[in-house]
Amino acid sequence: MRGARPAFGWSATALALLAAAAAAYAQGYRFREGSLAARYAPPRMPDASFVICRVSYRSVRVEPMGIGWQTDYPFAEINLTTRLAELTKTRISRDENGRTNHFVVRLIDDTLFNCPLILASDVGSLGFTAPEIERLRTYLLKGGFLWVDDFWGTQAWRQWSNEIAKVLPPAEYPIEDVPMDDPMLKSMFEVAQIPQITNIQFWRGVGGQTTSERGSDSSQAYLRAIRDRHGRAMVVMTFNTDVADSWEREGEDPGFFYQFSPDGYALGIDVLLHAMTH
Repeated sequence: MRGARPAFGWSATALALLAAAAAAYAQGYRFREGSLAARYAPPRMPDASFVICRVSYRSVRVEPMGIGWQTDYPFAEINLTTRLAELTKTRISRDENGRTNHFVVRLIDDTLFNCPLILASDVGSLGFTAPEIERLRTYLLKGGFLWVDDFWGTQAWRQWSNEIAKVLPPAEYPIEDVPMDDPMLKSMFEVAQIPQITNIQFWRGVGGQTTSERGSDSSQAYLRAIRDRHGRAMVVMTFNTDVADSWEREGEDPGFFYQFSPDGYALGIDVLLHAMTH
């Protein structure tokens, strides 16, 4: 990955991203001055604009460098939806001060069904309860969309795949690798490969020389999906990669930004646009 060119054209898009990064310090630290306590989704959304809801779940095992459902929360979704608004005409939900809204939701909450897209990180530590299984299945089959990210290696994959199989049985809803010519990867940018993005602490620790957090057990990044009977993607999985860190940490280190954020945003915005239009 090091030194590789981004998988989409630079020009005006790259300039916009670079300008966004230049402003990220001020914006990011403004958010950091507030509380990091979970902001649960209200009974009624404040507007009809796009918002990402973070899934709060129970961890049943521990992954290195993971902190359960709070991994990458909340600046990954704050920054991603902010850049989505800057690079497209999508209207995003904002609070009374004009800041990007973001919410946390439990799968058993009725507010789940007000969330157009839900995001979960570190899902190799996740364990669903029986009520969560039923609610998530209903949400997905009714048109909901789940993106899971930042889980690495064989054990994490086994844990996640076993849990999601309880929600969507693989005999009827198999997990598939998303081909590189899939329309999802052409929503706005031409994504030529799935980027392997490491968390910034790991990246600093290895001097940017490798991106595989589990060595040979996570050498390749994957984009996988579960689709309904009509071919609509219900669940998207970015495995052996931490795409959300390229959004969350966009303003913390120029080297990290240049190496990861353009590709991370290209994939992120493509997936969001696809989810909103299918």
